[in-house]
Amino acid sequence: MGTASSLVGASEVIEDTDGGGGEACEIPVEVKPKARLLRSSFRRAPRVIGASFKSTASVDLEYAAEYERLKKEYDIFRVSKNNEISSMQKRETKLDKENKRLRAELQALQKTYQKILREKESALEAKYQAMERAATFEHDRDKVKRQFKIFRETKEKEIQDLLRAKRELEAKLQRLQAQGIHVFDAADSDSDDNHTDVTATGTQCDYWSGGVLGSEPSMGSMMQLQHTFRGPEFAQSSIDVEGPFINVNRDDWDAAVASLLQVTPFLPRSLWSNTARCYLMNAADTQPQVDLFLQEYSPKLQTICENLGHFFLMVHFPVENAHQYLTERRWEIEKSSLCLAFLGAALPRSMEEDCEECFLKNSETKPLVIYHSLSETGGSSEELLRLIGKISDANHSKRAKIIEDDGNAEEGAKKVFAQIEKIIKQELLGWESSNLENKDSGFEDDSTNWEEEDFGDTIWDMHEEQGQLEAFQAACGTTSELGFDKYYERLNDLVSAPAPIPPLLVSGGPGSGKSLLLSKWIEHQHKASPSTLLLYHFAGRPLSSSSEPALIIKRLTVKLLQHSWSMSALTLDPSKLLEEFPRWLEKLSARHQGSIIIIIDSIDQIEQAERHMKWLIDPLPVNVRVIVSVNVETCPQAWRLWPTLHLDPLSPKDVIALITAECHQADVKLTREQVKRLEKHCRSATTCNALYVTLLAKMLTCVKGLGDVDVVVQQCFECQDTVSLYRLVLQSVQQALHTDGAKLLMQEILCLIYVSHNGVSEGELLQIYPELQWPTLSSLVRNLQSTCVLAQSCGLLNFQHLQALDAVRLQYMEKKGQDSVTVYREKLVQYFSHQMSQGRVTWRGVDELPWLFLQQGDKTKLHGCLLNLFVSQNLYKRGHFAELLSYWQYVGMDKNSMAAAYFESLKQYERSCEGEDMIVRLADLYETLGRFLKDLGLLSQAVAPLQRSLEIRESALDPDHPNVAQSLHQLASVYVQWKKFGNAEQLYKQALEISENAHGPVHPRVAQQLDALAMLYQKQNKYEQVESLRKRSMKIRQKMSKQKGSMHGFAVLRRRVLQLEELSLRAESADTAHTLNELGVLYYLQNNLDTAEMFLRRSLEMRERTVGREHPDCAQSLNNLAALHNERGEQEKAEELYERALEIRCRALAPDHPSVAYTVKHLALLYKKRGKLEQAAALCQLAVEIRQKSFGPKHPSVATALVNLAVLYCQLKKHTKALPLYERALKIYEDSLGRCHPRVGETLKNLALLSYEEANFEKAAELYKRAMDIKEAEVSVTGGKALSRHSSSGDALSLKNTAAVNPCLELAFR
Repeated sequence: MGTASSLVGASEVIEDTDGGGGEACEIPVEVKPKARLLRSSFRRAPRVIGASFKSTASVDLEYAAEYERLKKEYDIFRVSKNNEISSMQKRETKLDKENKRLRAELQALQKTYQKILREKESALEAKYQAMERAATFEHDRDKVKRQFKIFRETKEKEIQDLLRAKRELEAKLQRLQAQGIHVFDAADSDSDDNHTDVTATGTQCDYWSGGVLGSEPSMGSMMQLQHTFRGPEFAQSSIDVEGPFINVNRDDWDAAVASLLQVTPFLPRSLWSNTARCYLMNAADTQPQVDLFLQEYSPKLQTICENLGHFFLMVHFPVENAHQYLTERRWEIEKSSLCLAFLGAALPRSMEEDCEECFLKNSETKPLVIYHSLSETGGSSEELLRLIGKISDANHSKRAKIIEDDGNAEEGAKKVFAQIEKIIKQELLGWESSNLENKDSGFEDDSTNWEEEDFGDTIWDMHEEQGQLEAFQAACGTTSELGFDKYYERLNDLVSAPAPIPPLLVSGGPGSGKSLLLSKWIEHQHKASPSTLLLYHFAGRPLSSSSEPALIIKRLTVKLLQHSWSMSALTLDPSKLLEEFPRWLEKLSARHQGSIIIIIDSIDQIEQAERHMKWLIDPLPVNVRVIVSVNVETCPQAWRLWPTLHLDPLSPKDVIALITAECHQADVKLTREQVKRLEKHCRSATTCNALYVTLLAKMLTCVKGLGDVDVVVQQCFECQDTVSLYRLVLQSVQQALHTDGAKLLMQEILCLIYVSHNGVSEGELLQIYPELQWPTLSSLVRNLQSTCVLAQSCGLLNFQHLQALDAVRLQYMEKKGQDSVTVYREKLVQYFSHQMSQGRVTWRGVDELPWLFLQQGDKTKLHGCLLNLFVSQNLYKRGHFAELLSYWQYVGMDKNSMAAAYFESLKQYERSCEGEDMIVRLADLYETLGRFLKDLGLLSQAVAPLQRSLEIRESALDPDHPNVAQSLHQLASVYVQWKKFGNAEQLYKQALEISENAHGPVHPRVAQQLDALAMLYQKQNKYEQVESLRKRSMKIRQKMSKQKGSMHGFAVLRRRVLQLEELSLRAESADTAHTLNELGVLYYLQNNLDTAEMFLRRSLEMRERTVGREHPDCAQSLNNLAALHNERGEQEKAEELYERALEIRCRALAPDHPSVAYTVKHLALLYKKRGKLEQAAALCQLAVEIRQKSFGPKHPSVATALVNLAVLYCQLKKHTKALPLYERALKIYEDSLGRCHPRVGETLKNLALLSYEEANFEKAAELYKRAMDIKEAEVSVTGGKALSRHSSSGDALSLKNTAAVNPCLELAFR
């Protein structure tokens, strides 16, 4: 039997049936059935103790079978799952291996990538290093070339000197030996009776270089030997070409320009200032006319001046308080350009004083417009009628215009406006009367833009030149020279020292007088050496336009282009400008006869001066000298090795002399005790400074308004440096003001100037501060200028010295807080932004507004300002290319994105264009954009705007309009730079055809197109076409110079004429006759020959009456009249006058006087021209003798005279006399100028032609070949067509040769 345990389920409890309360226990089981089945069975039927065994066993069997089935299924399931797990494990193992393999490959690829990347970086670095080495090599190569050239020229000169000395010693030795004297001491050969100091290349005697007896070229354009033989040409024949100015050479024109430069600095300020100042006076009963004029017509005059880059100021002192400002009124009258008076029935005392001051008492009379209101109710006062009578009696030159009106305010204001407009345009702005009819107010016709005609593609900013001229004028106007004589000698030694020589460093402390020294020395050089070319630049305060390095290099380059007779297209890229400047300097030095001196003042104020002025460390050409001034404390270390001229502090003697002179001028007397105290005080390094002493003297001269002298002196003694003394000056000026409002305005004005870019004008101050009136402003500006705080340059108020700027910062700006700079800059931003919002884009707003945005760090506003197309156009056309690029770089845009932004802005502007005027301006904008992109090097992008400009002009104007030719010209220039010469040639020819049809065959625009086409052919090596085009261009320019004076600077000549006409109306005297002669010369320079003859005859007649018919002054007038008749082709009259002049000069002057030689030369030229060769030869022989006495037998000028005489002998068929003259001249040229000089080549040509005529063909060929070698060598140096250094012809004209001057005219400026 089985055990009972088989009938009991797992975990079941067996209860005690006896009810004895036995303890329940668990009975373990052997077989453990499925819990699910057991539980289910228990749920189906409750367990009953004592059930039948059979039923229980059957259930267990069923469960066992089910169990077995399930177990098999489970085993199968388990096996399958195990197989799956095994296969998955195998797969996992396989994937792990694949993953490891891929990871290994990835790591290998990463290593390869890093290796390639490193190799790429190494390659790029090697590329950049190679490029840098190449650039360095190229720079070093050019440097070595220049060094070798300088070394070669120097050594050649030394060798020539040694050979010349050797020949002289050998000749002397032979003479002594011939006399039977044995020479044992070589020192005895030092004495040479025939020794003559031979000047270096390009140097001349003082008066010889002044054009009195110029060293003219010995030969002109000589025909080649295979051409038809005409015999050697006369030495002066190089300028005997068709044109208005016969017998003109380069020397004489240089002398004329130099003389004009001596005159210009002494012109009144009103004639060269860019501010048209109208001083307004009025009586009380003419106030309606004044109000109407100021309200309606004054803005129109301002617009006219603004459009030409000038300021217009209407200075007006109210009649009710004008008597309180007598000093200020006289000061304003002195500065004013013209005066305007509104007279009524009565005449106020102040108005009578002003009228007498501005017209009757002033020798330099100004234009005066008088409006006289004729009232119907009553007549004018006796005082008024008496004043009008005085003005009418003194009005010989019609400078005073009297307008009488019946009292109608509107009609009176209109008449006054018409007269003022005419005076401003004709006399102040230099417009010709023929242009006034074609110009509306504020509109300038492009066809009369003389700047573009003269300068071509070169971009010129007249405001830069104006600022530099005024800086030079201000220094020259200072009477004190602070003991500069010893420094002048050192500077002169630098000029005369043999090359090569590094730049001279003029150093000194702040305010030591460096600028004054250089200005005074430049003035002395202008007088002592007119043939010397002086290029100067005065750098202003840091961050100003005058200290912008790119603008400085551009300005100096343009000045070089002017003097090198070539105004070719000038790149505006700063880096390229820096590279090209030394090349232009070398080209000009090779052509210019005489020294070239470059002076840069305050060069340490230039940002990164060492990088932008690195050309200074390169070897300079032989005849170039450079002088720079620096502050001792800020001088770059690399420059300290240069030769240095250090300005010492003032000596006690100079200190007292300076203070005494200032006090004497102001009628302030100092006691001996005070002088001793001042001398004792000014002994330290800071107190004996020139600027400090000047300020101290200014304070003493203002003592009348400040109190006791001892008190002022004691206050000054408490200031131990210049800045602290400037602060005392500011306090004193502020205390002298009468009202608190005026004192506050003084602070506001100084702070506004402090935060500005280039300064602030008086008109801008009046608009920014409406409460500011002219009496207060005039008094304030006058006091600040007299105390050396402010200076006026180019119409702007700025600080005169950097120490004044520091004093304003310490005295006002720092006291106002950290945000004071931002506040004042915001005032300027609001003013100029409002101005531009009204469509007034002036050069002032363009200079200030973008710079202010840059200083504020406002990129958004700066970007919007730059997208104002007229702002960018103004900056570009004035040459501020680097400044424009710096703004775009600050905004964060490269060239391509900048071009895209301009294109988009132009498209938007084009959509809003309506009317012909806007369409024309749109074409100008497109053209400017194209030129701008061309300068950036984006040639492919530059074509599109230029083509669009061409399309607009063809549709809006006319296909044959001159502006269409201008578009074609600009588009062709892009193709030239792009090396697409075929396209460029076609466009240039179209532009030439349009220009000829529009202007005629003789016009500057036609000459411009011919020059451009010639340059294109030169790039293609088509030299035959180049020669013909340039000859045609030259003839056009010569003819135009006779028809109309187009020389840049003729406006200055016209103003000088107006000034001299007043002086010529005085009583008869030698000075008045001299003025009349000068007037005749100036009218001749303007090609007004009839008027010139009138003044020259008046001068002659007056001189005959005042000094006598035999006086040399009469000979001068005769000489000038002869030159004028020679100009007209009236050679018989000219000959008679020349003979009279020569007769007088031979009797009155020494035989070797320059004036005698001058007349001899030109009379010989006239004889030669008239075929009187025998008489011409006699005079040329006399010229040789005069030059030998003046300069010695071995001077180049003697050689020139010998060549002239030899040429005449050749034409007389006296070859035996001509040959030794040629040979002697050749030897002199070779010894003094070198064997490769152009003069040597010209003489060799003459000798070759002489040998050819004598049938000595072998010698002729040899001489001609040598002459051609010299010419080719000169071409390689100058980089273009070889020109004689004295030839009056050239590839293009400039300031010095746009209108040549007849050398026969003697300027005789004093």
